[in-house]
Amino acid sequence: MKHRAVISLALLFATGCLRSEAIPRTPQQAEQALREGNDRFARDHARHPHASADRRHETARDGQHPFAAIVACSDSRVPVELLFDQGIGDLFVIRVAGNVCGVDEAGSIEYAVEHLHLPLVVVLGHEHCGAVKAVVDGSHEHGSLEKLITRIRPAVDAVRRERSELSGEALLHAAVERNVWHSLEELLAVSADIRRFMTEDRLQVVGAVYDIDSARVTWLGPHPRQAELLRTGAAPANCDK
Repeated sequence: MKHRAVISLALLFATGCLRSEAIPRTPQQAEQALREGNDRFARDHARHPHASADRRHETARDGQHPFAAIVACSDSRVPVELLFDQGIGDLFVIRVAGNVCGVDEAGSIEYAVEHLHLPLVVVLGHEHCGAVKAVVDGSHEHGSLEKLITRIRPAVDAVRRERSELSGEALLHAAVERNVWHSLEELLAVSADIRRFMTEDRLQVVGAVYDIDSARVTWLGPHPRQAELLRTGAAPANCDK
């Protein structure tokens, strides 16, 4: 009986160690886990991990330990945990139409880094984004919706100015990608803490775009002007402060 108890304790300890070691601790490990999960999902080989009653009980008892934060659009075709093949407690997800970033989104990320110690933030745009398309098409909305799409307009204007030959789907695709960069710029502009986390190598922030048809995520990497943005914290003209 005593021997059996010792074995049970050893197995419990080993399981706990494996669970702890399985959590990505670096930006590179976190991104690799997301890449592998998206590949499984796109190939229809999703494992649907961490979806059991045991996982619910574990996170209720021990708290959450996500390994990445995702700023994504609210579009119902962008199921963040599913497309990265992750489960309960794996991702800290912030969703807002057009994946725009202002003080509310920045505050959520600051909490996630400071208190949950996650190493990676992904600003995730997606193809056929309705919010970006509304700006591309010149739609005029009302109330709060108009204020939201105004946050996207600088990205679309930049694409029209720099790539005037684009139209139709090509223009929308380029605008979706540019809007990811613009959201990342806003995030760094409104949050000195996020800039500090990055300069202290506690955090990496990258952009990505999800294709709702192929289910593949295209990884854009860090902002091309990241060093300048970290140094100056320059805010876009319409930045939400």
